[in-house]
This record gives sequence, structure tokens and C-alpha cells, in this order.
Amino acid sequence: GIGGALQYGLQISIVNSPAEYIKNFMRETWLKRYGSSPSEDMITLMWSFIVSIYNIGGLLGSLSAGYLSVRFGRKKAMLFANIPVLLSAALMGLSRLCGSFEMIIAGRLFSGMSGGLGLNIHLMYAGECAPRKLRGLTAVSASTAAAVGKFVGLSLGLREILGVDALWPILMAANAIPALIQLLTLPLFPDSPRYLLIDKKDKEGCI
Repeated sequence: GIGGALQYGLQISIVNSPAEYIKNFMRETWLKRYGSSPSEDMITLMWSFIVSIYNIGGLLGSLSAGYLSVRFGRKKAMLFANIPVLLSAALMGLSRLCGSFEMIIAGRLFSGMSGGLGLNIHLMYAGECAPRKLRGLTAVSASTAAAVGKFVGLSLGLREILGVDALWPILMAANAIPALIQLLTLPLFPDSPRYLLIDKKDKEGCI
């Protein structure tokens, strides 16, 4: 769940608290580039794009989840889902340093892709690996991880933690932490028995 549904919940909630800081950053960047202040309608449009492009990335990730999980296996596909996470964290974390709000938009797109991938493959991988008696409980782990992700995102956005003007790039890049944890721990886990038997024809590995 750390690299699956938790990423989805984290990215949905983490964008709320730094909204005004990012809008101010967009105003300052626009003024430096073009020598004039953008209209409020333009700021609203760009902010709406930052928020909504996550769903476009999620759609792309969801559409590719089936192919990747069959082509590379559930475990490798989950590991692959961390690549767009780290890319998005780098783009959003360095956006203010580079003076580019477009990097935030691109970062949100990549984080959406990872959320779409992780959420779908999480359910496949956990459900196929779980013993029959625990399969229902394991399926619920997706909802639990998503809720934990939302809670973590809202908590990190508090003013006492990272929800201040000086630290919002770090807040937006916080999704790299669960991705790194999964990259270090998931290789220790087995692959899905269903994938090994049906897709790889590896009966011994499945058993």
C-alpha cells in the first residue's frame, strides 16, 4: 500500500494547503517573465490545470496498468510506478528554484500516472498474493492506504510542519519518501503466484 493507494491519497490531499503560495509563485514568475501581472482569471485557470491534470495522469496510468502488470509482473510494475513519482517530486521540488510553474504542472501529471498505476496494481498484487482467508482483508488495504495517504498529506500541510511559504516545494516533493521506501523493500517480496503460473508458466515458482 505504501507505493500503491497511499500515493493516490497523498497526492489528492497534499495540494490543498500550499494553494495560495503556489498562486503567488505563479504571479511572481509571470511578472518576471512578461513584465505585467496576470489576471485573476488566468491564475485561476492555471491553478485549475495544476489540480485537474492529476486526473489525466491517473487515466494514463490506469490504462497502462494492465499491460505493465502482464508484461513485467505485478511486483516489477509496482516498482516501475515509482519512477514517475520520483520524477514528479524532482520537478515540483525544484520548480521555485528554476522559476517555472510549468514544472508543477508536469510533476502533477507524472504523479497522477503513478497514482493510476499504483492503485490498480496494488489491488491485483495484494489480492493474488493473499491467502484465501485473508483476501477480503487484503483488498480493504487499498482503501486504508488511501485514507492514510490523505491523512499524511493533510498533516504535512499544517503550518507547524511544511505548510508555509518557504517550504511548499518540499511539501510537494514529499511523495518521494514512500516511493523510496517501496523501492528498498518491495524487491524482498515474492511475485504474484497467478502471474508466475499463468503468464510465466512457472509452476514451481507459483507453488
